[in-house]
Amino acid sequence: MKIALFPGSFDPITIAHLDIVKRAMPLFDKVVIGIGLNSSKPSFLSPEKRQELVHAVFNYDPKIEIKTYEGLTVDFCEKLGAQYMIRGIRSVADFEYERAIAQINAAMKPEIETIFILSKPEYSAISSTIVRDILKNNGDVSPFVPQEAMRFL
Repeated sequence: MKIALFPGSFDPITIAHLDIVKRAMPLFDKVVIGIGLNSSKPSFLSPEKRQELVHAVFNYDPKIEIKTYEGLTVDFCEKLGAQYMIRGIRSVADFEYERAIAQINAAMKPEIETIFILSKPEYSAISSTIVRDILKNNGDVSPFVPQEAMRFL
């Protein structure tokens, strides 16, 4: 069984995340959306709220599991039995950052392969950081967040 982990903070989930998952689905038997909890990085939404949003978006697909985790992402992959890690790339800066992490992960766990999926051009400017800023300033995030998640924000 080909299992992939799509890790992220999903604080909150965006339509760019949704697009990456939809495009990854045909490649794997199961995709685990891993909501990373980083105690040194303050989050906007609680872990429970982030999980609620992600569940609302993906509850229709039996090939998708949603889990929260702490610690090293490669250790979480190993715990899940995931042989692949999916990473979305929006820009050259994302690529440089993700390449360095993928190389370190490969040195630690060579059996886990990182798969980069390029963001579609229309989603390349969308990030959770920007969506959080819009939310904090009472702006309309509906163009950037999956409709299923909107009722939770």
